[in-house]
Amino acid sequence: MSWLRRRTRTTERREASSPRLAHLGGGALSRAHALHSLAAAIVLTLPFGIAARAQTPRYAFSVVANVVTSQRDEPAAQRLIDAIGLDPQSAFLVYDGNLKGSREVCSDSLYEQRHAMLDASRTPLVFVPGQQDWVSCGASGSGAYEPLERLDLLRQTFFSDPTMLGQSTLAVTRESEVPRFRPYRENVRWQFGDTVFVAMNVPDGNNHFLNAGGRNGEFEDRVIANGFWLEHAAEYAKRRNARAIVIFIQANPLPEREERADRFAWLRFGHRTRDGYLEFRKSLIKLAETFRGPVVLVHTADTKLAHGFVIDQPLRNEKGVRVANVTRIAFALHDPLTQWLQFDVDTTRRTPLRVSVHDVPKHSPLLPPPSLDSKASTPQPEMPEVSSMPDVTEIPGMQQVPGVLPESGATPANGEVSPPTPPAPGAVPNSEPSVRQAP
Repeated sequence: MSWLRRRTRTTERREASSPRLAHLGGGALSRAHALHSLAAAIVLTLPFGIAARAQTPRYAFSVVANVVTSQRDEPAAQRLIDAIGLDPQSAFLVYDGNLKGSREVCSDSLYEQRHAMLDASRTPLVFVPGQQDWVSCGASGSGAYEPLERLDLLRQTFFSDPTMLGQSTLAVTRESEVPRFRPYRENVRWQFGDTVFVAMNVPDGNNHFLNAGGRNGEFEDRVIANGFWLEHAAEYAKRRNARAIVIFIQANPLPEREERADRFAWLRFGHRTRDGYLEFRKSLIKLAETFRGPVVLVHTADTKLAHGFVIDQPLRNEKGVRVANVTRIAFALHDPLTQWLQFDVDTTRRTPLRVSVHDVPKHSPLLPPPSLDSKASTPQPEMPEVSSMPDVTEIPGMQQVPGVLPESGATPANGEVSPPTPPAPGAVPNSEPSVRQAP
């Protein structure tokens, strides 16, 4: 199946202007906006580091999800996107699933309206489909649509261009460029600096696995496509000498407890729900074996979290050994309408990747609709230095690479860290870093 390119005003504007990131830059940053950042922030240490290109030693990217649940939320959602766009170092924004509420009808007009809202972003924006965006559309409260038909509409509406959404464009590679996987336009890959980023369609709701009899066509085909895309990303990152891979999905594919293989499961006749994320985990483990550098998986969480996000390493291989170079960042912000998860990258630091929660400033006005003439010339307000945020706790993120000395003398600003137990030669560490947050 092939998609016709949609001739929209945004598409015509992009074709008339050369793609660029006009909002990237530096400069002194104001102290006033620092009060609007969450006090608790956590630093993720990657031993390889996430190094950007020479011309972008410092940049940031943001992640939001579950922002809009009804039409009443649209003004606040626009204010949130505008606030993120005010950061001159913001490289891109990822909307990580659920662009609509569970009680909203999955109508064509709703998708068009939400597409216009995302496309007005001053920062290049990547949209990751979530459960509410197509899987749950078969419910009566959502219009009783066929989920696969709604997914096809999403692909035509949000993924028709070879670039990200937004007023400033950033090129992406879509899996649909591979003839065998032409329908999967939502699976994308891009590179910024020495980091490869991947966004994939892995929704909540058990990955749309259906328990009815017969062939589970949509699920089975997408599992193959997703596995190929992860394998391709690992090989691409190796060829480009990338330092890290960051993967965005909507669902939580990792089990809450360690799973053990049941050798005699075939003897039991009781019904057990089939794990729809089993193949994804296997593909992720294979990616980590192919690409030996740090792999960061970012997804939404089902429950609220104390600091808005958690960082851990729960992925294990079939032998029960922890996969040391895969780190998971699960986030569930207290107020998705006024907060976003921000990743600040500074290649001049020994801990180049910092993760924190930012708040929309109070009394923040809605920005005027962007125009082609004004977007590059309008001065943008400056943002606070991330290092000025209080209660920053540094934690060890991943296993050190042979030949790379661990950082010595590092002392957290407000917190105590117990480093992971050094592994035996040739072994994968089995212990998690222990973090104690300062009161």
